[in-house]
Amino acid sequence: MVSDSAIHSLAGAAGGIVAMSATYPLIVLSTRAAVNVKNDSKNVVQHFLEIVKREGVVGLYSGLSPSLLGIAVTNGVYYYFYERSRGIILNSRQGSKALNMLESMLAGVVAGSATTIISNPIWVIQTSQAVRVEPSPSELSNSHAVPKRPSILRTIQAIIAKDGLNGLFRGLGPALVLVINPVLQYTVFEQLKNFLIKKRTLKLRAKGSGSVVAVLSDWDFFVLGAFSKLVATGSTYPYIVLKSRLQAGQARAEQYKSSLHGLATILKEEGIEGLYKGVGSKLLQSVLAAAILFAVQRRIYELTKKAITSLS
Repeated sequence: MVSDSAIHSLAGAAGGIVAMSATYPLIVLSTRAAVNVKNDSKNVVQHFLEIVKREGVVGLYSGLSPSLLGIAVTNGVYYYFYERSRGIILNSRQGSKALNMLESMLAGVVAGSATTIISNPIWVIQTSQAVRVEPSPSELSNSHAVPKRPSILRTIQAIIAKDGLNGLFRGLGPALVLVINPVLQYTVFEQLKNFLIKKRTLKLRAKGSGSVVAVLSDWDFFVLGAFSKLVATGSTYPYIVLKSRLQAGQARAEQYKSSLHGLATILKEEGIEGLYKGVGSKLLQSVLAAAILFAVQRRIYELTKKAITSLS
């Protein structure tokens, strides 16, 4: 019999792929804005049109392949460890089968740390591909030529040639700090979900529905997922900028002595705006992706669980 944690893991991976595919152009826009050290007054639409003009529509999907692999691994591992931790916590005590805030945060830290360490090399490759192009001979002689995007293998070779295997773990420090992002996201989500279920259950029972327990709809999961991600990303965005610059192998970012030194340097050289470059497109992407993920993951989980139960 397939464990509940494994089903959550598979559903999370599939949901992540759907969400990433639907919102990927916004990731490219926010990542390029985050690693740009120059003060740029262009808005999201202008950056969008610039990429399409220079690189074609495919430029909006630079690094998509490692991103899909990354999100599948990230969500699969996260859901697996989160559900395992959740199960261990609930089995270790009596009473309510819902996690309280501290328990949600503990499960999130365990899941987030494991996910970050395992998936960091994939995101280094993705970030490098999203922000880097190779000038081809035709581009050098023709200003209208479309820049060549390095392959995944070529990107890995370039990273290792420059920094060795350690290069695949660039940005791991701020990435581990950013474990707080999914912790905040899933804690807010879990607490709001428990609140809604409790409130609606009380209403149903007050109307004489016996011991029935309220069930949330796909739309409920969509809205809760969007709101929880808005809180998480809005709170941690400066670290997202720092992580993107380190993972891209940016020359100036390599001078950062620590995460705090990096944040202080960006603040000194670029002002407060530097810590929030690309925040608009990132917030939009994160909120949409999280909303889609929570809704799709729940549906896939239920369908998979039903299929496995019927087969057994």
